[in-house]
Amino acid sequence: MPQSKTVLNTRVVNHEDAHEITKEGAFNRQKNRFTTPFGDQPGELPVEAGRYRLLWAKICPWAHRAVIVRELLGLQNVISLGTASPVRTENGWEFSLDQGGVDPVQGIRYLPEIYAATVPQYNGRATVPTVADITTGKVVNNDYFRLTNYFETAFKPFHKAGAPDLYPEELRARIDEFNDILFHEVNNGVYKAGFAHSQAAYEQAYDVLFARLDQLEERLSGQRYLFGDSITDSDVRFYVTLVRFDAAYYSVFRTNRNRIIDFPNIWNYAKDLYQTPGFGDTTDFDSIKRGYQLGNHADNPNQLLAKGPDVSVWNQPHDRERFVK
Repeated sequence: MPQSKTVLNTRVVNHEDAHEITKEGAFNRQKNRFTTPFGDQPGELPVEAGRYRLLWAKICPWAHRAVIVRELLGLQNVISLGTASPVRTENGWEFSLDQGGVDPVQGIRYLPEIYAATVPQYNGRATVPTVADITTGKVVNNDYFRLTNYFETAFKPFHKAGAPDLYPEELRARIDEFNDILFHEVNNGVYKAGFAHSQAAYEQAYDVLFARLDQLEERLSGQRYLFGDSITDSDVRFYVTLVRFDAAYYSVFRTNRNRIIDFPNIWNYAKDLYQTPGFGDTTDFDSIKRGYQLGNHADNPNQLLAKGPDVSVWNQPHDRERFVK
């Protein structure tokens, strides 16, 4: 049976409160530590099949979007997948789902182990997604903001036949601009509200979030996807927040002006994506609920797991075919 081979680094922290709350009580997400790009230029990470392992947890939206893109592009046999428990422990993300409680490829029980092995002085959070180099047993990339773009571009020689172009060259500047806004106001906006330590910081994040959702509701009234008739990288990034919203953010993060189901266009758009291969089949509502409600960041001393909401509604018909020409 594999044994965890690395002693935990006590420098690595496992809670956002350690370094990511400003004196004003606002949540300021840590910067990614491992950002070397994938590519064929000097200093870049070589693009090779079978060399890398994507470590994720099903709760995490940042990791989920990488898994969705991996599925859509057919990279399952190119980049292997290691799955941690959705409930983050005081020792960090734990591979308790695997036999012996150890990732069978990396030989680690807790994600911080591989961070400590890579940079002994690392004192941030060990985050998912993490890309590990199987040949060295070290972290090479945890840049969730650019990771899907690397899968879409650098790994293109390994895309399956007929794979969608999620990051078309003629739209990249617009997609990048949109993704930046989406990150600050929506993807990370829910966390800014949920992790705020002051009323003012919470309300500011709340107001910005719903103002942007109102704009996106209007945008999706006239087109099937965010950039027209085809799914792009931006749709993946929006989806992972939407699919967690009513089940977790609405109650746990107090983003409760509206549920996603209350936005007619966004809700039908979200169902459309959920019913698209690669989206719904990589979505685990039980893991999402457990991760947000029972994890070490949840204020839930009695460890009660909410019974709802009813997630069967995600399989109900949507109205987005009206945009099909």
